[in-house]
Amino acid sequence: MARNVVISGGGTGIGLAAARMFAADGDRVLLLGRRAEVLEKAEVPGALTYAADLSEVEGVRAVREFVAAELGTVDVLVHSAGGAGNLEPEAVGDDPLDIVAHNWTVNFRLNTLTAALLTEALRERLASPGGRVLFLSSIAAYRGSGSGAYGASKAALHPYAFDLARQLGPRGVTVNLVAPGYVEDTEFFGGAMAEARRERLIGETSTGRAGTPGDVAETLHWLASPAAGHITAQVVQVNGGAERGR
Repeated sequence: MARNVVISGGGTGIGLAAARMFAADGDRVLLLGRRAEVLEKAEVPGALTYAADLSEVEGVRAVREFVAAELGTVDVLVHSAGGAGNLEPEAVGDDPLDIVAHNWTVNFRLNTLTAALLTEALRERLASPGGRVLFLSSIAAYRGSGSGAYGASKAALHPYAFDLARQLGPRGVTVNLVAPGYVEDTEFFGGAMAEARRERLIGETSTGRAGTPGDVAETLHWLASPAAGHITAQVVQVNGGAERGR
């Protein structure tokens, strides 16, 4: 039976790969993102699109109304929106404290607030039983991200997801996180990566290769399946062995 699947950040990278996978099953997919032109170019058969800034309350309210009108019930909610702020405007001024405040605020808005607002807006529409909530975390939540801001904003999703799993479990709704390692063919890095860094990241894996959006999408797809109905409050790491699960 076709399900209603809502995917934030659904126009590119992991979100787009997941959208195509669900659509191939015959599910009805709603792609969310800030850039309408990117969503419109996404090649996902039968997909609906809605452009909104999910870090803004008004934008999320509008999404809630759209979902109510077009879908009604949400069977699967995938939070793929986010990033390290590399595509955002730089901080105004050169005072180090201004830069720190800007970077931390941007990262928490992109990665934490977007997920929390959208979840809370749609939680009463989650299918009961059988609903699935899936967050995209990161290997950085375990080992840091250089500045600390990105890794911290992803790590903040973990206790939120665990609390949700407790709250929604009686309704038959599961809540899990997927934490990718280095994944090629995404906009995450905001430009070309230095070959030395790429080689280092691949060298940390046991598989000897970079991850792909499809690797992560397959995991999301499985966690949304009936086969994963008794799996909740878990972080599944998809990183080729670069970081061990714990």
